[in-house]
Amino acid sequence: MAFDGITVAAIVKEMKETLIGGRIYKIAQPETDELLLTIKTAAGGQKRLLISAGASLPLIYLTENNKPSPMTAPGFCMLLRKHLQNGRITDVTQPGLERVIYFHVEHLNEMGDLCRKRLAVEIMGKHSNIIFIDEEDVIIDSIKHISGMVSSVREVLPGRSYFIPMTIDKKNPLTSDFSSFKESMTSGSMPVYKAVYSHYTGISPVIAQEICYRAGIDGDISTGFFTDAPEGEEGIRRLYEAFKGMAEQIREGRFSPVIIYEKGAPVEFSAVPLSIFEEDECISFDSISQLLEQYYAEKSTVTRIRQKSVDLRKIVQTALERNVKKYDLQIKQMQDTEKKDKYRIYGELLNTYGYEAAPGDKSLTALNYYTNEMITIPLDPLLTASENAKKYFDRYGKMKRTCEALSELTRQVKEEIDHLESVQAALDIALHEEDLAQIKEELIASGYIRRKGGSKKVKFTSRPFHYVNEDGFHMYVGKNNYQNDELTFKFASGGDWWFHAKGIPGSHVVVKTDGKELPDKAFEDAARLAAYYSKGRGQEKVEIDYTEKKNVKKPGAAKPGFVVYYTNYSMMIDTDISKLRLLED
Repeated sequence: MAFDGITVAAIVKEMKETLIGGRIYKIAQPETDELLLTIKTAAGGQKRLLISAGASLPLIYLTENNKPSPMTAPGFCMLLRKHLQNGRITDVTQPGLERVIYFHVEHLNEMGDLCRKRLAVEIMGKHSNIIFIDEEDVIIDSIKHISGMVSSVREVLPGRSYFIPMTIDKKNPLTSDFSSFKESMTSGSMPVYKAVYSHYTGISPVIAQEICYRAGIDGDISTGFFTDAPEGEEGIRRLYEAFKGMAEQIREGRFSPVIIYEKGAPVEFSAVPLSIFEEDECISFDSISQLLEQYYAEKSTVTRIRQKSVDLRKIVQTALERNVKKYDLQIKQMQDTEKKDKYRIYGELLNTYGYEAAPGDKSLTALNYYTNEMITIPLDPLLTASENAKKYFDRYGKMKRTCEALSELTRQVKEEIDHLESVQAALDIALHEEDLAQIKEELIASGYIRRKGGSKKVKFTSRPFHYVNEDGFHMYVGKNNYQNDELTFKFASGGDWWFHAKGIPGSHVVVKTDGKELPDKAFEDAARLAAYYSKGRGQEKVEIDYTEKKNVKKPGAAKPGFVVYYTNYSMMIDTDISKLRLLED
């Protein structure tokens, strides 16, 4: 979700309650575009404030965690220490519903005179910045310097005047009345929800959809509905009431931070409850800082691992595409050999009825004793019947040899495709760098990556996922093919239960029974894990095979993770694992 003006309003409210009157005790710059302020609050405690102006992940929140700083502080950090160290925070404000926060600070200069400065934090995507401003609204310095060569809208350089760039003429939703709102909603033709966030500052597309939902209006219909439809006037009044209700909620500071999860993964967050996600799992937080820290920690983990796995994904995808092309070509060649039996029958019938063919005949009609139907056999008029029969037998023999060779080749290529798809599935669920290390080792062992000279086989620290269900049964999920083999053939006992998605790549799931009989709920929970950690994760239902571990065998020379079983049960199950508890082993 976008870091919108409503989220900023919630942060400002929390900062006002926590930081006003506090003194800035320490200033650090852990990253190029990041500040970490330690503040001794008026209540006597200590708070850390993380501010990031990163283009990909700008954010601001209170945190308990510290971060290591470079040995030599950057120039911007040294400047802030000179002016703001021991400064007192007198106010925290937000202009309108802009994504801008001002920290108003009082401090004493070298002469002992009281001075007032502002630290402006702009959370604006790739244009985010942290700007230090004096009492005359002149920029002292900023964590990012923006020259006229980079932006024609505003220079952010020492000595330049500070202002908020108004590149789009948007209205303040906190001060809008009905006539102004109606004018905005009927001034053009676009989806209603887009009209809401396009005309008003600080409102994200998700909040705009929420306002439409509260008003009972389809956010995707055109704004022309308000002027063309008989019920348009009533509709725009309902929309305004929902819009005004949201504005009042923000003005009064009635925030209830929530993260919305879908199938166990965070998909949205909001400073206000979102009715449009009422069917999804929502987790509430006492503070917006707690929400932001958790949400971005989970999101950044996924993003970081995705970035680190790019090379592995490219190697796997390239090999997969090559093998799929090879497999498709082989299947086509196999289809061409399907008519081999026809040539064999032609040869046999010519040996039986060839005496009926006169020299120079171009065909022979005879009874096919396999089907009791008449069949016409094409002949080469320059050859005798026996020579034509030999020709058909030769063609049959060649196609038979080709078919036998292709059958083995297609089996090998199909196994390779299945293996590569299972590696792709493992990359999709990898959460840590040690998970990627094990997958990389598998690709090296399979010949897709060359081991660098002198490098040794690494010791793996990655472990399978370990879940416990409500009945206390322990369930283990392999993160990759090596772990799947380890779980199934070294960790699991013969009486433990084994689960896997039917016919698609996925993890092996083992349930430890400890000699107990599993209740139906345990079977369903383990099946959900097998469905969730498979290529079928995005489907509503996935078919799962399950059997006792003693029925699972590994063929000789089979690839990692590949098994066979002939005695099993099956069930269709969803992928909701929210009620299972993940243990940190």
